[in-house]
Amino acid sequence: MIITSLLDTDLYKFTMMQVVLHQFPGAQVEYRFKCRNPGVQLAPYVNEIREEIRSLCKLRFQDAELAYLSSLRFIKSDFVDFLSLFQLNDKYITVTPLPTGEIDISIKGPWLHTILFEIPVLAIVNEVYFRNTQPVPNFLEGRKRLDEKIELLQGPGLESLKIADYGTRRRFSKAWHEEVLRVLCARLGHAGSRIAGAGNAQRKGQLAGTSNVLYAMKLGLIPLGTLAHEYLQACQSLGPRLRDSQIFGFESWAREYRGDLGIALSDVYGMSAFLRDFDLYFCKLFDGARHDSGDPFDWGERLIAHYKANKIDPLSKVLIFSDGLTIPKTIELFKRFNGRCQLAFGIGTNLTNDLGSAPEHVPLQIVIKMTRCNGQPVAKLSDTPGKSMCDDEKYLAYLRQVFSIEPPDAVQTMLPMQQA
Repeated sequence: MIITSLLDTDLYKFTMMQVVLHQFPGAQVEYRFKCRNPGVQLAPYVNEIREEIRSLCKLRFQDAELAYLSSLRFIKSDFVDFLSLFQLNDKYITVTPLPTGEIDISIKGPWLHTILFEIPVLAIVNEVYFRNTQPVPNFLEGRKRLDEKIELLQGPGLESLKIADYGTRRRFSKAWHEEVLRVLCARLGHAGSRIAGAGNAQRKGQLAGTSNVLYAMKLGLIPLGTLAHEYLQACQSLGPRLRDSQIFGFESWAREYRGDLGIALSDVYGMSAFLRDFDLYFCKLFDGARHDSGDPFDWGERLIAHYKANKIDPLSKVLIFSDGLTIPKTIELFKRFNGRCQLAFGIGTNLTNDLGSAPEHVPLQIVIKMTRCNGQPVAKLSDTPGKSMCDDEKYLAYLRQVFSIEPPDAVQTMLPMQQA
């Protein structure tokens, strides 16, 4: 059994789920799975994946897990009461083999009862795939690579560089994920701790925390996360007006958390549309923003310039980078922006699924994305080509028109739809 706890997921699933309970309890949604690796055959493992999902749907929150969630200041007691009764239901999810050798995973049902599927299901697909294709994993190479990453992070001038683990959804396996985190805790130290440095010097801990709630609880780490794309996508359907859906999402979030969890996700409609909506009010209200697609250097420069244009000191704000980071790229970003703003770095696949090089080892690039809410298409218009997932091309074209975003290829005909 791969998933043995409902806490084995990312924190932002719980923070979004709490908003859904309080503000959108009747929302109905659909999610679809996509594997971006060409030629990967997942169909042979459909029965194993289904069996693991059935096991996932038997889990309930334990008293100790609920007590841990209650200890987080932004988690409210009525939400914990709801979770004490919660159980995933496999009637909302189907896994189907395709003639191409790929698989289709479809999730459809109440948002409140389906939001927790994504992360554990992706972790299941990963682990099932790799235990079949790599029955003797090259952990020796994985440990060597992890050592090299740690040595880079402990280089001169990087004492204040902190990283976080964002690797649950694409990890090689649950056991490897935990080993990586334990090594990082021991070698880098975690937030609030000090470890021995060169000579007798003491270094502050460089592991800021983890997005995984289970390992945060087990290892005494800080759980990290705020909101994901699905939340702002759903607001396209739930808000009063499509053009104002990003504003509606931020306002609804602020109404729920009253200053907590104040990191805005910037790439649902691209950086230009984000900056148009992220006015002085939101600049002051939110603690910072997260980058998850497009050029991170350009993004950082534009966001810092935006804060300055609004007469806000960028040093009072946090810029979080989390798009496909490696340690060398993280160090580059740190050197560019250190001293100009507060910084945070979330590293996923490169920490929890780096056990070799192609063709021997290639991490799966798999996602589960929301595609509909209350029967209406919803979509992300990423700054990175190929990241958008939507089953309605007409809606995508309309969304680009509403948010004044150029189509990725040739100019497309804009199609008349309902009033924005």
